[in-house]
Amino acid sequence: MALLSIFATAILPIVTVGAVGFVLGRATDVETDSMNTVVVYVLAPALVFHSLATTSLARSTLVEVAVAVTAYHLVMILLAEGAGRLFGERDPLLSALVLVAAFPNSGNYGIPVSNFAFGATGRSTAVLFLSVQSVLIYTLGVYIASRGGGNSGLEGVKRVFKIPLVYAVVAALLARWAGVVPPAGSTAMETLKLVGDSSIPLMLLILGVQLAKTDVGSTLSEVGVVTVLKMAAAPAVGVAIALVVGFADPTVGRTFVLECAMPAAVTPLILVGEFAEGDVSGVPVAEFVSTAVFVTTLVSVPTLTLTIALLESGVLL
Repeated sequence: MALLSIFATAILPIVTVGAVGFVLGRATDVETDSMNTVVVYVLAPALVFHSLATTSLARSTLVEVAVAVTAYHLVMILLAEGAGRLFGERDPLLSALVLVAAFPNSGNYGIPVSNFAFGATGRSTAVLFLSVQSVLIYTLGVYIASRGGGNSGLEGVKRVFKIPLVYAVVAALLARWAGVVPPAGSTAMETLKLVGDSSIPLMLLILGVQLAKTDVGSTLSEVGVVTVLKMAAAPAVGVAIALVVGFADPTVGRTFVLECAMPAAVTPLILVGEFAEGDVSGVPVAEFVSTAVFVTTLVSVPTLTLTIALLESGVLL
């Protein structure tokens, strides 16, 4: 009954909204490009600024999360690289495997799940996780994708300076440091909250639409290794890092582990599509990434339910 309750309160709302997007993607020709633009340049920055500017998390906790997120990605990159080479994988599949295994869907899946599971603290932690990951994916991620395509990727790395999320983080931290954050109930902050909150359902709809357009059958047999890495090894790495970091706030630590347990992100698909070349069993490598995202998202429904139960009971952390 506990697992059923957790599924109903933390996972089912996410699955339901995502399913609406999936049906929409199947039934219509809706494109996600314009929706992504709105999220990336308007809604998500508002969410990040409001969450970080009003969070009750201590400064030391913000540093802990940033260090833990960076460490998690570095460990997962090394682990995925080693596993891929052990199984005889070569680029571009190796680079795609590393990207999928190392970068979880901490945004349009992770934020709402963390919010439902651990409330305001979970949401703030998830937003910070996403912010740090955004910098890493457009630096380390671009390098890995470019390696798979034989490119330098320097132009792609410059994108990190064009990501509004980065500036939203800096602006929020500076405002907190200078003590100029408007009162929580002020018109400015309420407007930011309204805009930021609207990003969560839209991100889930986008995820559903993107999954609906995935050709799963073409590379289904190729995603076994990356699915194990993403849905089994990644949460274990998250727990180990959380224990080493020793989060002062247990809820922050549990949210961090939950974010590490998220399925594969969609952003690697964008990077692979732009910087990598080649195919997997005759299918473009981008289809491999799409299938991995689809499969890990489906697998995440029961695994995240169990993970939340273990975290809430204190078994994992």
